[in-house]
Amino acid sequence: MSAVDERRRGYRSRGSRLTRRTQPVLASSAGPLGQPWAAADAGRSQNAPAALADAELVDSGKSWAKRYRRWLRITDAAIVAIAVAAAYAFHFEEGGPVLSRGGAGGSYLAVSIAFVVAWVLALEVHRTREETVLGIGSEEYKRVLDATLGVFGGIAIIVIVAGIDVVRSHFALALPAGALLLLINRWQWRGWLNRQRLFGHYLSKVIVVGEPSDVEYVIRQFGKVSGAAYEVVGAALPAGYTESHVQISAQRVPVLCDVDSVAEKVAETGANAVVVAGRLQGGTRSIRQLGWALEGTRAGLVLASSLTDVAGPRIHWRPVEGLPLMHVELPRFTGGKHTLKRLVDIVASAAALLILSPLLGALAWIIVRDSKGPVFFRQERVGRNGKRFKMVKFRSMVTTAEQDLAALRDLNEGAGLLFKLKNDPRITTCGRWLRKYSLDELPQFWNVLRGDMSLVGPRPQLPCEVEGYEGDVSRRLLIKPGITGLWQINGRSNLGWDESVRWDLYYVENWSLTGDIMILWRTFRVILHPVGAY
Repeated sequence: MSAVDERRRGYRSRGSRLTRRTQPVLASSAGPLGQPWAAADAGRSQNAPAALADAELVDSGKSWAKRYRRWLRITDAAIVAIAVAAAYAFHFEEGGPVLSRGGAGGSYLAVSIAFVVAWVLALEVHRTREETVLGIGSEEYKRVLDATLGVFGGIAIIVIVAGIDVVRSHFALALPAGALLLLINRWQWRGWLNRQRLFGHYLSKVIVVGEPSDVEYVIRQFGKVSGAAYEVVGAALPAGYTESHVQISAQRVPVLCDVDSVAEKVAETGANAVVVAGRLQGGTRSIRQLGWALEGTRAGLVLASSLTDVAGPRIHWRPVEGLPLMHVELPRFTGGKHTLKRLVDIVASAAALLILSPLLGALAWIIVRDSKGPVFFRQERVGRNGKRFKMVKFRSMVTTAEQDLAALRDLNEGAGLLFKLKNDPRITTCGRWLRKYSLDELPQFWNVLRGDMSLVGPRPQLPCEVEGYEGDVSRRLLIKPGITGLWQINGRSNLGWDESVRWDLYYVENWSLTGDIMILWRTFRVILHPVGAY
Protein backbone atom coordinates (compact mmCIF):
# COMPACT_ATOMS: atom_id res chain seq x y z
CA MET A 1 0.00 0.00 0.00
CA SER A 2 1.45 3.38 -0.99
CA ALA A 3 1.63 6.42 1.26
CA VAL A 4 -1.06 8.12 -0.82
CA ASP A 5 -3.36 5.10 -0.58
CA GLU A 6 -2.85 5.04 3.19
CA ARG A 7 -3.73 8.72 3.48
CA ARG A 8 -6.82 8.20 1.31
CA ARG A 9 -7.93 5.27 3.46
CA GLY A 10 -7.41 7.29 6.65
CA TYR A 11 -9.35 10.18 5.21
CA ARG A 12 -12.31 8.11 4.08
CA SER A 13 -12.54 6.20 7.34
CA ARG A 14 -13.12 9.43 9.20
CA GLY A 15 -15.41 11.17 6.75
CA SER A 16 -14.51 14.79 6.09
CA ARG A 17 -12.46 15.31 9.21
CA LEU A 18 -8.83 14.38 9.63
CA THR A 19 -7.70 13.42 13.12
CA ARG A 20 -4.20 12.10 12.57
CA ARG A 21 -1.74 14.10 14.66
CA THR A 22 1.50 15.60 13.54
CA GLN A 23 4.71 14.83 15.38
CA PRO A 24 7.41 17.39 16.19
CA VAL A 25 10.32 15.26 15.12
CA LEU A 26 11.71 16.23 11.75
CA ALA A 27 13.58 19.22 10.43
CA SER A 28 15.02 19.80 6.99
CA SER A 29 17.44 22.07 5.26
CA ALA A 30 14.62 22.99 2.92
CA GLY A 31 12.50 24.38 5.73
CA PRO A 32 10.52 22.94 8.64
CA LEU A 33 8.56 19.89 7.60
CA GLY A 34 6.05 20.29 10.38
CA GLN A 35 5.11 22.39 13.39
CA PRO A 36 2.74 20.64 15.77
CA TRP A 37 0.55 23.67 16.36
CA ALA A 38 -0.11 24.42 12.73
CA ALA A 39 -1.18 21.21 11.06
CA ALA A 40 -4.11 22.06 8.85
CA ASP A 41 -7.32 20.10 9.08
CA ALA A 42 -7.25 18.89 5.54
CA GLY A 43 -10.96 18.43 5.22
CA ARG A 44 -12.03 21.78 6.62
CA SER A 45 -11.99 23.88 3.48
CA GLN A 46 -12.83 22.66 0.03
CA ASN A 47 -13.49 25.92 -1.82
CA ALA A 48 -11.09 27.10 -4.49
CA PRO A 49 -11.34 28.93 -7.82
CA ALA A 50 -12.66 26.69 -10.57
CA ALA A 51 -9.72 27.56 -12.78
CA LEU A 52 -7.38 25.89 -10.34
CA ALA A 53 -9.67 23.03 -9.39
CA ASP A 54 -10.17 22.11 -13.04
CA ALA A 55 -6.47 22.28 -13.85
CA GLU A 56 -4.40 19.15 -14.28
CA LEU A 57 -3.78 17.93 -10.75
CA VAL A 58 -0.99 15.46 -11.31
CA ASP A 59 2.19 17.23 -12.41
CA SER A 60 5.50 15.75 -13.35
CA GLY A 61 7.22 18.95 -12.26
CA LYS A 62 6.24 21.79 -9.99
CA SER A 63 3.79 23.68 -12.20
CA TRP A 64 1.15 23.14 -9.51
CA ALA A 65 3.20 25.33 -7.18
CA LYS A 66 3.26 28.15 -9.73
CA ARG A 67 -0.51 28.03 -10.15
CA TYR A 68 -1.07 27.80 -6.42
CA ARG A 69 1.23 30.75 -5.73
CA ARG A 70 -0.50 32.77 -8.44
CA TRP A 71 -3.87 32.30 -6.77
CA LEU A 72 -2.38 33.13 -3.37
CA ARG A 73 -0.92 36.30 -4.86
CA ILE A 74 -4.29 37.33 -6.30
CA THR A 75 -6.31 36.64 -3.15
CA ASP A 76 -3.70 38.22 -0.87
CA ALA A 77 -3.72 41.41 -2.95
CA ALA A 78 -7.52 41.49 -2.96
CA ILE A 79 -7.68 41.10 0.82
CA VAL A 80 -5.10 43.82 1.43
CA ALA A 81 -6.97 46.20 -0.88
CA ILE A 82 -10.31 45.43 0.79
CA ALA A 83 -8.91 45.89 4.31
CA VAL A 84 -7.31 49.25 3.52
CA ALA A 85 -10.35 50.43 1.52
CA ALA A 86 -12.70 49.46 4.34
CA ALA A 87 -10.60 51.36 6.88
CA TYR A 88 -10.48 54.35 4.52
CA ALA A 89 -14.25 54.29 3.99
CA PHE A 90 -14.96 53.87 7.71
CA HIS A 91 -12.77 56.84 8.62
CA PHE A 92 -14.32 59.21 6.12
CA GLU A 93 -17.84 57.94 6.77
CA GLU A 94 -17.33 58.89 10.42
CA GLY A 95 -16.76 62.52 9.54
CA GLY A 96 -13.25 62.65 8.16
CA PRO A 97 -12.39 64.53 4.96
CA VAL A 98 -13.79 63.06 1.74
CA LEU A 99 -12.16 62.69 -1.64
CA SER A 100 -14.58 65.04 -3.38
CA ARG A 101 -13.45 67.90 -1.15
CA GLY A 102 -9.82 67.42 -2.20
CA GLY A 103 -7.06 68.26 0.22
CA ALA A 104 -6.80 65.73 3.01
CA GLY A 105 -9.18 63.29 1.35
CA GLY A 106 -7.10 63.15 -1.78
CA SER A 107 -3.84 62.77 0.14
CA TYR A 108 -5.30 59.98 2.25
CA LEU A 109 -6.33 58.16 -0.90
CA ALA A 110 -2.77 58.38 -2.20
CA VAL A 111 -1.42 57.16 1.14
CA SER A 112 -3.89 54.27 1.11
CA ILE A 113 -2.82 53.21 -2.38
CA ALA A 114 0.84 53.37 -1.37
CA PHE A 115 -0.04 51.39 1.73
CA VAL A 116 -1.62 48.61 -0.34
CA VAL A 117 1.37 48.45 -2.68
CA ALA A 118 3.83 48.33 0.23
CA TRP A 119 1.85 45.59 1.97
CA VAL A 120 1.65 43.43 -1.14
CA LEU A 121 5.38 43.88 -1.79
CA ALA A 122 6.17 42.99 1.83
CA LEU A 123 4.33 39.68 1.45
CA GLU A 124 6.52 39.00 -1.58
CA VAL A 125 9.78 40.09 0.07
CA HIS A 126 9.12 37.93 3.13
CA ARG A 127 8.69 34.92 0.82
CA THR A 128 5.27 34.06 2.21
CA ARG A 129 4.53 31.93 -0.87
CA GLU A 130 7.75 29.94 -0.93
CA GLU A 131 7.09 26.32 -1.83
CA THR A 132 8.90 24.92 1.21
CA VAL A 133 6.42 26.58 3.60
CA LEU A 134 3.19 26.03 1.68
CA GLY A 135 0.63 23.69 3.15
CA ILE A 136 2.38 22.61 6.34
CA GLY A 137 3.95 24.10 9.45
CA SER A 138 3.55 27.52 11.05
CA GLU A 139 6.29 29.24 9.07
CA GLU A 140 3.87 30.39 6.36
CA TYR A 141 1.63 32.11 8.92
CA LYS A 142 4.63 33.56 10.72
CA ARG A 143 5.94 35.13 7.53
CA VAL A 144 2.54 36.67 6.78
CA LEU A 145 2.47 38.22 10.26
CA ASP A 146 6.08 39.39 9.99
CA ALA A 147 5.38 41.05 6.64
CA THR A 148 2.27 42.77 8.01
CA LEU A 149 3.95 44.03 11.17
CA GLY A 150 6.98 45.13 9.16
CA VAL A 151 4.85 47.29 6.87
CA PHE A 152 3.08 48.98 9.74
CA GLY A 153 6.32 49.49 11.62
CA GLY A 154 7.93 51.04 8.56
CA ILE A 155 4.98 53.35 7.99
CA ALA A 156 4.99 54.39 11.65
CA ILE A 157 8.68 55.31 11.43
CA ILE A 158 8.16 57.30 8.22
CA VAL A 159 5.18 59.14 9.69
CA ILE A 160 7.10 60.10 12.83
CA VAL A 161 10.37 61.07 11.13
CA ALA A 162 8.73 62.98 8.28
CA GLY A 163 6.17 64.61 10.57
CA ILE A 164 3.27 63.50 8.38
CA ASP A 165 -0.11 64.17 9.97
CA VAL A 166 -2.23 61.06 9.47
CA VAL A 167 -5.18 59.63 11.30
CA ARG A 168 -3.83 56.65 13.21
CA SER A 169 -7.23 54.98 13.36
CA HIS A 170 -7.06 54.53 9.60
CA PHE A 171 -4.09 52.18 9.95
CA ALA A 172 -5.18 50.79 13.31
CA LEU A 173 -8.30 49.42 11.63
CA ALA A 174 -6.53 48.06 8.57
CA LEU A 175 -3.83 46.20 10.56
CA PRO A 176 -5.90 43.70 12.57
CA ALA A 177 -8.55 43.30 9.87
CA GLY A 178 -6.02 42.70 7.11
CA ALA A 179 -3.82 40.39 9.20
CA LEU A 180 -6.79 38.29 10.32
CA LEU A 181 -8.21 38.02 6.80
CA LEU A 182 -4.81 37.09 5.36
CA LEU A 183 -4.40 34.31 7.92
CA ILE A 184 -7.91 33.02 7.27
CA ASN A 185 -7.24 33.14 3.53
CA ARG A 186 -4.05 31.11 3.92
CA TRP A 187 -5.81 28.66 6.21
CA GLN A 188 -8.63 28.17 3.70
CA TRP A 189 -6.18 27.61 0.86
CA ARG A 190 -4.14 25.27 3.03
CA GLY A 191 -7.22 23.18 3.82
CA TRP A 192 -8.00 22.92 0.12
CA LEU A 193 -4.40 22.04 -0.76
CA ASN A 194 -4.13 19.39 1.94
CA ARG A 195 -7.39 17.81 0.84
CA GLN A 196 -6.00 17.52 -2.67
CA ARG A 197 -2.84 15.98 -1.25
CA LEU A 198 -4.84 13.35 0.59
CA PHE A 199 -5.95 12.07 -2.80
CA GLY A 200 -2.49 12.10 -4.29
CA HIS A 201 -2.49 15.50 -5.98
CA TYR A 202 -0.08 18.42 -5.59
CA LEU A 203 2.58 16.23 -4.01
CA SER A 204 6.33 16.43 -4.38
CA LYS A 205 7.61 12.98 -5.33
CA VAL A 206 10.72 12.07 -3.36
CA ILE A 207 13.29 9.30 -3.18
CA VAL A 208 14.66 8.71 0.31
CA VAL A 209 18.36 7.83 0.50
CA GLY A 210 20.26 6.36 3.45
CA GLU A 211 20.69 3.39 5.75
CA PRO A 212 17.55 1.21 6.06
CA SER A 213 16.82 2.31 9.63
CA ASP A 214 17.17 6.00 8.73
CA VAL A 215 15.04 5.60 5.61
CA GLU A 216 12.30 3.87 7.61
CA TYR A 217 12.37 6.64 10.23
CA VAL A 218 11.98 9.46 7.69
CA ILE A 219 9.22 7.70 5.75
CA ARG A 220 7.39 6.96 8.99
CA GLN A 221 7.55 10.63 9.97
CA PHE A 222 6.18 11.68 6.58
CA GLY A 223 3.26 9.33 7.18
CA LYS A 224 2.44 10.97 10.51
CA VAL A 225 1.93 14.41 9.01
CA SER A 226 -1.61 15.10 7.82
CA GLY A 227 -1.60 16.51 4.31
CA ALA A 228 2.14 15.85 4.00
CA ALA A 229 3.63 17.43 0.89
CA TYR A 230 5.78 14.43 0.05
CA GLU A 231 4.99 11.19 -1.76
CA VAL A 232 7.76 8.64 -1.33
CA VAL A 233 8.15 6.83 -4.66
CA GLY A 234 11.13 4.75 -3.63
CA ALA A 235 14.25 4.33 -1.55
CA ALA A 236 17.95 4.10 -2.34
CA LEU A 237 20.23 2.15 -0.01
CA PRO A 238 24.03 2.01 0.13
CA ALA A 239 25.74 -0.65 -1.97
CA GLY A 240 25.71 -4.08 -0.35
CA TYR A 241 22.12 -4.12 0.84
CA THR A 242 19.87 -6.69 -0.82
CA GLU A 243 16.44 -5.55 0.42
CA SER A 244 13.82 -5.22 -2.33
CA HIS A 245 11.59 -2.94 -0.31
CA VAL A 246 11.31 -1.05 2.96
CA GLN A 247 8.33 -2.05 5.12
CA ILE A 248 6.66 0.63 7.27
CA SER A 249 3.47 -0.73 8.84
CA ALA A 250 1.20 -1.53 5.87
CA GLN A 251 3.27 0.56 3.47
CA ARG A 252 5.82 -1.11 1.17
CA VAL A 253 8.32 1.28 -0.37
CA PRO A 254 10.37 -0.26 -3.19
CA VAL A 255 14.15 -0.05 -3.11
CA LEU A 256 14.92 1.41 -6.52
CA CYS A 257 18.70 1.40 -6.58
CA ASP A 258 21.85 2.08 -4.63
CA VAL A 259 22.99 5.59 -3.76
CA ASP A 260 25.23 5.94 -6.82
CA SER A 261 22.32 5.43 -9.24
CA VAL A 262 19.84 7.86 -7.68
CA ALA A 263 20.08 10.46 -10.46
CA GLU A 264 18.98 7.91 -13.07
CA LYS A 265 15.97 6.87 -10.98
CA VAL A 266 15.03 10.52 -10.47
CA ALA A 267 14.66 10.86 -14.22
CA GLU A 268 12.68 7.61 -14.50
CA THR A 269 10.26 8.32 -11.63
CA GLY A 270 9.90 12.05 -12.15
CA ALA A 271 10.92 12.66 -8.53
CA ASN A 272 11.03 16.30 -7.45
CA ALA A 273 13.49 15.82 -4.62
CA VAL A 274 15.95 13.42 -3.03
CA VAL A 275 15.81 13.23 0.76
CA VAL A 276 19.03 12.19 2.48
CA ALA A 277 18.18 10.40 5.73
CA GLY A 278 21.02 10.46 8.25
CA ARG A 279 24.66 9.97 7.27
CA LEU A 280 25.76 8.42 4.02
CA GLN A 281 28.75 6.18 3.58
CA GLY A 282 31.50 8.54 2.54
CA GLY A 283 30.15 11.41 4.64
CA THR A 284 29.85 14.92 3.23
CA ARG A 285 31.70 14.00 0.05
CA SER A 286 28.93 11.53 -0.86
CA ILE A 287 26.31 14.23 -0.32
CA ARG A 288 28.27 16.68 -2.47
CA GLN A 289 28.62 14.10 -5.25
CA LEU A 290 24.92 13.34 -5.02
CA GLY A 291 24.19 17.04 -5.48
CA TRP A 292 26.42 17.13 -8.56
CA ALA A 293 24.66 14.08 -9.99
CA LEU A 294 21.29 15.79 -9.56
CA GLU A 295 22.36 18.85 -11.55
CA GLY A 296 20.17 19.18 -14.59
CA THR A 297 17.42 16.93 -13.21
CA ARG A 298 15.46 19.82 -11.62
CA ALA A 299 15.22 17.71 -8.47
CA GLY A 300 16.01 19.28 -5.12
CA LEU A 301 18.27 17.88 -2.42
CA VAL A 302 16.81 17.73 1.10
CA LEU A 303 18.81 16.80 4.18
CA ALA A 304 16.76 15.30 7.01
CA SER A 305 18.31 16.43 10.28
CA SER A 306 19.03 13.97 13.06
CA LEU A 307 17.85 16.61 15.53
CA THR A 308 14.52 15.70 17.08
CA ASP A 309 12.05 17.81 19.04
CA VAL A 310 13.85 21.02 18.06
CA ALA A 311 11.73 23.65 16.33
CA GLY A 312 12.94 25.33 13.16
CA PRO A 313 13.30 28.85 14.64
CA ARG A 314 15.95 27.56 17.07
CA ILE A 315 18.10 26.22 14.24
CA HIS A 316 20.39 28.58 12.32
CA TRP A 317 22.90 27.84 9.58
CA ARG A 318 26.11 29.86 9.58
CA PRO A 319 28.84 28.95 7.09
CA VAL A 320 32.42 29.38 8.31
CA GLU A 321 35.14 29.04 5.66
CA GLY A 322 32.99 26.70 3.60
CA LEU A 323 31.93 24.67 6.63
CA PRO A 324 28.14 24.84 7.20
CA LEU A 325 27.59 25.02 10.95
CA MET A 326 24.19 24.32 12.47
CA HIS A 327 23.62 26.48 15.53
CA VAL A 328 20.91 25.31 17.92
CA GLU A 329 19.74 28.03 20.29
CA LEU A 330 19.33 26.90 23.87
CA PRO A 331 15.90 27.59 25.35
CA ARG A 332 15.63 30.60 27.65
CA PHE A 333 13.11 30.93 30.43
CA THR A 334 13.48 34.63 31.27
CA GLY A 335 13.82 37.81 29.28
CA GLY A 336 11.81 40.06 27.00
CA LYS A 337 9.93 37.29 25.23
CA HIS A 338 8.56 35.99 28.51
CA THR A 339 7.66 39.52 29.62
CA LEU A 340 5.72 40.04 26.40
CA LYS A 341 3.97 36.69 26.90
CA ARG A 342 2.90 37.81 30.38
CA LEU A 343 1.60 41.12 29.00
CA VAL A 344 -0.46 39.27 26.41
CA ASP A 345 -1.80 36.98 29.15
CA ILE A 346 -2.94 39.93 31.27
CA VAL A 347 -4.68 41.77 28.45
CA ALA A 348 -6.29 38.68 26.92
CA SER A 349 -7.49 37.15 30.21
CA ALA A 350 -8.97 40.44 31.44
CA ALA A 351 -10.77 40.92 28.13
CA ALA A 352 -12.01 37.31 28.16
CA LEU A 353 -13.41 37.59 31.69
CA LEU A 354 -15.20 40.81 30.76
CA ILE A 355 -16.62 39.59 27.46
CA LEU A 356 -17.57 36.14 28.74
CA SER A 357 -19.14 37.33 32.00
CA PRO A 358 -22.75 36.75 30.79
CA LEU A 359 -21.83 33.20 29.72
CA LEU A 360 -20.02 32.56 32.99
CA GLY A 361 -23.11 33.67 34.90
CA ALA A 362 -25.38 31.43 32.84
CA LEU A 363 -23.13 28.40 33.33
CA ALA A 364 -22.99 29.03 37.07
CA TRP A 365 -26.80 29.04 37.21
CA ILE A 366 -26.97 25.76 35.24
CA ILE A 367 -24.48 24.07 37.58
CA VAL A 368 -26.45 25.12 40.66
CA ARG A 369 -29.68 23.82 39.13
CA ASP A 370 -28.08 20.53 38.02
CA SER A 371 -26.63 19.24 41.29
CA LYS A 372 -25.96 20.22 44.87
CA GLY A 373 -22.64 21.77 45.66
CA PRO A 374 -20.50 24.82 44.92
CA VAL A 375 -20.28 26.39 41.46
CA PHE A 376 -16.49 26.33 41.38
CA PHE A 377 -14.04 23.52 41.94
CA ARG A 378 -10.66 24.54 43.33
CA GLN A 379 -7.82 22.07 43.12
CA GLU A 380 -4.17 22.40 44.04
CA ARG A 381 -1.87 22.29 41.01
CA VAL A 382 1.85 22.78 40.53
CA GLY A 383 3.00 25.76 38.50
CA ARG A 384 6.27 27.24 37.38
CA ASN A 385 9.31 26.20 39.41
CA GLY A 386 7.15 23.96 41.60
CA LYS A 387 5.02 26.79 42.99
CA ARG A 388 1.62 25.49 44.07
CA PHE A 389 -1.64 27.33 43.40
CA LYS A 390 -5.38 26.76 43.46
CA MET A 391 -6.68 26.20 39.94
CA VAL A 392 -10.31 27.26 39.46
CA LYS A 393 -12.75 25.35 37.26
CA PHE A 394 -16.49 25.03 37.00
CA ARG A 395 -17.55 22.01 39.04
CA SER A 396 -18.31 19.12 36.68
CA MET A 397 -18.30 16.28 39.24
CA VAL A 398 -20.17 15.36 42.37
CA THR A 399 -18.90 16.92 45.58
CA THR A 400 -17.51 13.56 46.79
CA ALA A 401 -15.35 13.07 43.68
CA GLU A 402 -12.03 13.13 45.55
CA GLN A 403 -13.18 10.56 48.10
CA ASP A 404 -14.63 8.31 45.37
CA LEU A 405 -11.39 8.29 43.38
CA ALA A 406 -9.77 5.48 45.39
CA ALA A 407 -12.56 3.07 44.47
CA LEU A 408 -12.06 3.81 40.76
CA ARG A 409 -8.27 3.41 40.59
CA ASP A 410 -8.51 -0.13 39.24
CA LEU A 411 -10.61 1.13 36.31
CA ASN A 412 -8.01 3.69 35.26
CA GLU A 413 -7.75 3.94 31.45
CA GLY A 414 -4.88 6.40 31.54
CA ALA A 415 -1.18 5.62 31.31
CA GLY A 416 1.70 6.54 33.57
CA LEU A 417 0.64 8.92 36.32
CA LEU A 418 -2.54 10.04 34.54
CA PHE A 419 -5.96 8.96 35.77
CA LYS A 420 -8.52 8.88 32.96
CA LEU A 421 -11.88 7.16 32.83
CA LYS A 422 -14.06 7.67 29.77
CA ASN A 423 -17.34 6.97 31.55
CA ASP A 424 -16.43 8.38 34.94
CA PRO A 425 -19.51 7.98 37.20
CA ARG A 426 -18.48 11.02 39.24
CA ILE A 427 -19.26 13.42 36.38
CA THR A 428 -22.59 15.24 36.63
CA THR A 429 -25.13 15.56 33.82
CA CYS A 430 -24.18 19.09 32.83
CA GLY A 431 -20.56 18.29 33.63
CA ARG A 432 -20.34 16.00 30.61
CA TRP A 433 -21.05 18.70 28.07
CA LEU A 434 -19.09 21.25 30.09
CA ARG A 435 -16.06 18.99 29.72
CA LYS A 436 -16.81 18.06 26.12
CA TYR A 437 -16.62 21.69 25.01
CA SER A 438 -14.02 22.72 27.65
CA LEU A 439 -16.46 25.19 29.20
CA ASP A 440 -15.46 24.00 32.67
CA GLU A 441 -12.04 25.56 32.09
CA LEU A 442 -13.26 29.12 31.45
CA PRO A 443 -12.69 30.25 35.08
CA GLN A 444 -9.00 29.54 34.56
CA PHE A 445 -8.77 32.95 32.90
CA TRP A 446 -8.74 34.18 36.50
CA ASN A 447 -5.64 32.07 37.18
CA VAL A 448 -4.03 33.58 34.09
CA LEU A 449 -4.84 37.10 35.24
CA ARG A 450 -3.36 36.34 38.67
CA GLY A 451 -0.17 35.02 37.11
CA ASP A 452 -0.53 31.38 38.18
CA MET A 453 -1.05 30.20 34.61
CA SER A 454 -0.64 31.30 31.01
CA LEU A 455 -3.03 31.14 28.08
CA VAL A 456 -0.81 28.52 26.43
CA GLY A 457 1.53 26.14 28.19
CA PRO A 458 2.03 22.59 29.47
CA ARG A 459 -0.84 20.77 31.16
CA PRO A 460 -1.35 21.89 34.79
CA GLN A 461 0.06 19.13 36.99
CA LEU A 462 -1.29 17.62 40.19
CA PRO A 463 1.10 17.41 43.17
CA CYS A 464 0.81 13.60 43.18
CA GLU A 465 1.88 13.53 39.53
CA VAL A 466 4.87 15.78 40.16
CA GLU A 467 6.01 13.60 43.05
CA GLY A 468 6.26 10.69 40.63
CA TYR A 469 8.34 12.56 38.05
CA GLU A 470 11.53 10.90 36.89
CA GLY A 471 14.30 12.16 34.64
CA ASP A 472 13.53 15.07 32.34
CA VAL A 473 9.78 15.18 33.02
CA SER A 474 10.30 17.89 35.65
CA ARG A 475 11.27 20.29 32.84
CA ARG A 476 7.53 20.75 32.42
CA LEU A 477 7.74 23.08 35.41
CA LEU A 478 10.19 25.53 33.80
CA ILE A 479 7.31 27.64 32.48
CA LYS A 480 3.75 28.35 33.59
CA PRO A 481 1.06 25.78 32.79
CA GLY A 482 -1.58 26.81 30.28
CA ILE A 483 -5.32 26.74 29.78
CA THR A 484 -4.55 25.13 26.44
CA GLY A 485 -1.48 23.70 24.79
CA LEU A 486 -0.16 21.08 22.42
CA TRP A 487 -1.69 18.36 24.61
CA GLN A 488 -5.11 20.02 24.17
CA ILE A 489 -5.05 20.14 20.37
CA ASN A 490 -3.43 16.75 19.83
CA GLY A 491 -5.75 14.31 21.53
CA ARG A 492 -6.44 15.62 25.05
CA SER A 493 -7.56 12.66 27.16
CA ASN A 494 -6.71 10.22 24.36
CA LEU A 495 -3.00 10.92 24.85
CA GLY A 496 -0.88 8.42 26.70
CA TRP A 497 1.60 9.44 29.38
CA ASP A 498 4.64 9.44 27.10
CA GLU A 499 2.87 11.42 24.38
CA SER A 500 1.60 13.98 26.87
CA VAL A 501 5.07 14.45 28.32
CA ARG A 502 6.68 14.80 24.91
CA TRP A 503 4.22 17.42 23.71
CA ASP A 504 4.73 19.43 26.90
CA LEU A 505 8.52 19.24 26.77
CA TYR A 506 8.49 20.21 23.10
CA TYR A 507 6.46 23.30 23.95
CA VAL A 508 8.65 24.23 26.92
CA GLU A 509 11.76 24.40 24.75
CA ASN A 510 10.31 25.70 21.48
CA TRP A 511 7.40 28.00 22.28
CA SER A 512 6.95 31.31 20.49
CA LEU A 513 4.25 33.98 20.38
CA THR A 514 3.44 33.02 16.81
CA GLY A 515 3.15 29.40 17.88
CA ASP A 516 0.85 30.44 20.74
CA ILE A 517 -1.45 32.17 18.27
CA MET A 518 -1.58 29.00 16.17
CA ILE A 519 -2.35 26.87 19.23
CA LEU A 520 -5.16 29.22 20.31
CA TRP A 521 -6.57 29.13 16.79
CA ARG A 522 -6.54 25.34 16.71
CA THR A 523 -8.02 25.22 20.23
CA PHE A 524 -11.17 26.95 18.99
CA ARG A 525 -11.47 24.34 16.24
CA VAL A 526 -10.93 21.48 18.71
CA ILE A 527 -13.62 22.90 20.99
CA LEU A 528 -16.10 23.02 18.11
CA HIS A 529 -15.15 19.50 17.01
CA PRO A 530 -14.02 17.86 20.26
CA VAL A 531 -11.79 14.79 20.15
CA GLY A 532 -10.65 13.03 23.32
CA ALA A 533 -12.71 15.25 25.63
CA TYR A 534 -14.16 13.45 28.67
